[in-house]
Amino acid sequence: MKKLLLAILIAAFVAPITTKADEGMWLPMFIKRLNYQDMKAKGLQLTPEEIYSVNNSSLKDAIVRLGPGFCTGEIISSQGLMLTNHHCGYSVIQENSTVEHDYLTDGFWAMKKDEELPAGFSVSFLQRMDDVTAVVNAKLNESMTEDERKAAIRQVSDSISKAIEGEEKYIEATVKSFFKGNEFYVFTYKVFPDVRLVGAPPSSIGKFGGDTDNWMWPRHTGDFTIFRVYAGENNEPAEYSVDNKPYSPKHFLPISMEGVKKDDYAMIFGYPGSTDRFLTSYGIQLATEKDQPSRVKIRRKKLDIYEEGQAESSEVRIKYASKHASVSNYWKYFIGQTEGLKNLKVYEKKKAIEDDFQSWVAKDSKRKEQYGEVINLYEEAYNSLNDVQLAETYLFEAIFGIEMIRYGIGFTRLKGLFSSIAQMEKEGADAEKIEAQKQALNATIERLKASSEDHFKDFYKPIDQKVFAAMFNFYESDIDNKYKPADYVTYVAKFKGDYAKMAEKVFSKSILVDKEKVMAFLDNPTAKTLDKDPGVALADMFYSFYISDLRTLLKPANDKKAKADRLFVDGLRKMNPDKVYADDANSTMRVTYGNVLDYYPKDAVHYDLVTTAQGILEKEDPSNPEFVVPEKLSSLIKDKDYGKYANKDGDLVVCFLSNNDITGGNSGSPVINGKGHLIGTAFDGNWEAMSGDIAFEPNLQRTISVDVRYTLFIIDKYAGAGHLIDEMKLVYAKKEAPMAPMKMEVAPSK
Repeated sequence: MKKLLLAILIAAFVAPITTKADEGMWLPMFIKRLNYQDMKAKGLQLTPEEIYSVNNSSLKDAIVRLGPGFCTGEIISSQGLMLTNHHCGYSVIQENSTVEHDYLTDGFWAMKKDEELPAGFSVSFLQRMDDVTAVVNAKLNESMTEDERKAAIRQVSDSISKAIEGEEKYIEATVKSFFKGNEFYVFTYKVFPDVRLVGAPPSSIGKFGGDTDNWMWPRHTGDFTIFRVYAGENNEPAEYSVDNKPYSPKHFLPISMEGVKKDDYAMIFGYPGSTDRFLTSYGIQLATEKDQPSRVKIRRKKLDIYEEGQAESSEVRIKYASKHASVSNYWKYFIGQTEGLKNLKVYEKKKAIEDDFQSWVAKDSKRKEQYGEVINLYEEAYNSLNDVQLAETYLFEAIFGIEMIRYGIGFTRLKGLFSSIAQMEKEGADAEKIEAQKQALNATIERLKASSEDHFKDFYKPIDQKVFAAMFNFYESDIDNKYKPADYVTYVAKFKGDYAKMAEKVFSKSILVDKEKVMAFLDNPTAKTLDKDPGVALADMFYSFYISDLRTLLKPANDKKAKADRLFVDGLRKMNPDKVYADDANSTMRVTYGNVLDYYPKDAVHYDLVTTAQGILEKEDPSNPEFVVPEKLSSLIKDKDYGKYANKDGDLVVCFLSNNDITGGNSGSPVINGKGHLIGTAFDGNWEAMSGDIAFEPNLQRTISVDVRYTLFIIDKYAGAGHLIDEMKLVYAKKEAPMAPMKMEVAPSK
């Protein structure tokens, strides 16, 4: 183990030094070598060690990953106060909302710490990141199949993680692949499970503009939520307890009251989820012609059904609020991305890169030997993927988008255990093995009991029954029978295209749509009940088909694509040795930097870099739920009662633009100025650059952020939660040192 850890540390110091690039999502451990001079030129006033340090407190210590990486948050007080987006906390707000206490509509503010509500997710603080490429690559060779390669990577990654984690319950070490499997880094986190909701504005502020304004500029959305991180004894992670105390962070972000102006330095720390910047022309074609139009079609239909059901009552509206938001966000995203990819001629640009790559390969016999098969592999892979990939898309978006079927997958595990036990008993298997299976059965039953409470809390049978009929209609008409379960083709033929009738029969006979029946069954489960249940049968049919058949059909193409990706990216980097490539996002901490900027989306159109509260009143429409303005907020704006949160002209800035490179997962990320002070919270990108996850367009790419002064204004003047402002460190122009003093603490070593 000591040799392994030594190898990791050595690798971190011998990584190749390359030149800087102008955009990208960068690993903070490399900014000193790759980006620092460029960052200074753009306005940074901090040292690299103040941004990322293992041994001393730094900016990284104020940045947290929410859950496994669904959003980012930042610590903004010495008492563990955490700021993120409203849409990042939306499911927590929804789960705690009732008709009597509708926090979605009215907002929520804990005026005392004992009023704060458990959030139900953990946050993770990055302790360090290390290059383990040499350690992993030592176990690999080019003669390996893709399966052998994956197995070897998994084995060495597990050994690295175990060596770092030891017996520590709240230390998590994860090895991540970079550059399509050419490099590997390990990330060590300390995980805090006790997080509590502190404050959230009403949706009329936090979601102002709704689907209409989503991904659009100009924007006037107060997209923020406040949580608090708690710790146990000695300020260490602990499960939820009333005895826990607010976490005392190594560093928290001071909050700038200066505001922003054009060309101000802007740096974003966060956990971007995924990008696909190395996607080829073949992938662009599949995405724009088949995959994304299908996702848009399926999601729009689900949204229509959700909205029709939500209009029935406040109870149903609350139940489906979070589900609607989740489906809606990427419904519009896929529309915009397809449009952006076509408008910006991304297919043609990718094809040109591939042509250049082939020319470069052809000029050298060694390159031909190493990279000569790349384009052929892509062609073979995508020729196979074109139809099979669509079947997978419909399976996940349509079939598993039916709540009953997705929920029923848990019961297929139970069904399998019953069958296994019966078979073992019939064959006279060892008693201990049978007992082990029975214990697994009981554990599965208990898990289903626990999950069922959450499932049925936000389930409405009439909505899901309509979704069922609509999704099977799409699936039947759009997917070839050879890519469907054979039993399904026989089953559906009985209904002669009447999917409403099919839905009615399944929903009338399945226990999966009735909480009382489910709980009664789980108290006395039998294999016979599961075998007869049509909902369980469909869930079992489709899940088994995916595991046993569809993945098998996809595997040869995916293996070819994985090999082609690895070789293509390796070759590209060698073909362009003076260009530094920032790798795709993969839910690891990244830094992106740039400036506050306006932009010109098209000829004769100019967008300013800030919006103000006046724009809220200009958009106000009491007849449209997306543009309702709370009466108190309207009065404050009309009276210009902004207090200390107004700019020098007496206006209240709501949102601003910067040219930072972000994606999903960056939601809630702090926007930090050159002095290390918080100026805003990132929450969206702009419509004209929706192709950005695949092709970055520097002249168009903009990040939309909530100005932190608008956040403070809502907390203080609107919500009356000034006690939260008192926790924060507000920094005014020319009154503070460039950065708050950092405690010189040594991070725990493993």
